[in-house]
Amino acid sequence: MVPARLTRAERREQTRDDLIVAADRLFTQGGFHATSLDQIAAAAGYTKGAVYSNFDSKEDLFFTVYERRVAEAEAQMRELFAGDAAAGLERISADTAGRINRDDGWLAVFFEFWAHVIRHPELRGRFAAIHRRLQEPAAGALERVAAEHGTELPEAALPLAVAAGAMQIGLALERLTQPDVVDKALGVRMAHLLLDDIERGTR
Repeated sequence: MVPARLTRAERREQTRDDLIVAADRLFTQGGFHATSLDQIAAAAGYTKGAVYSNFDSKEDLFFTVYERRVAEAEAQMRELFAGDAAAGLERISADTAGRINRDDGWLAVFFEFWAHVIRHPELRGRFAAIHRRLQEPAAGALERVAAEHGTELPEAALPLAVAAGAMQIGLALERLTQPDVVDKALGVRMAHLLLDDIERGTR
């Protein structure tokens, strides 16, 4: 059977997807600043014009890569939190620790882009909005843990989720340079301490 020809919209979507996949791979391998749009276009099999017909800038392309990764992580989080909220939070911490070595390239470029955003205030709103998509489900899970144990959270749920996430991100950053100090299970142990405090109602 002769494959059906793609419509113009389908071809455009395929081009866009090819560019996102190539950008994710090259950003992860070489970093944000060191990776050019020419390299991404060539890796995907297109010209740089194809990049600019789909994305406003290299930052826009990176944001799209980040959004796709966050969408996958958000779906996983909501599935885990649909049952036992505490177990879901522990699983997220364990999964984060399990990414050691196999996802260090993404971790490095993520921190690189975060620093880039700090120097470009016009990018901060979009970065924060994407980031918040993972913080809000965690905040909801923390509220459920407290409610299930008849306790109160020591802080409002969202700031607490942000603080807990910042700890995990910070530990991941420290691990890249101090693996002898920050072992892969440290984040999990810290998450257990937080959950234990919430379940006991410790302030």
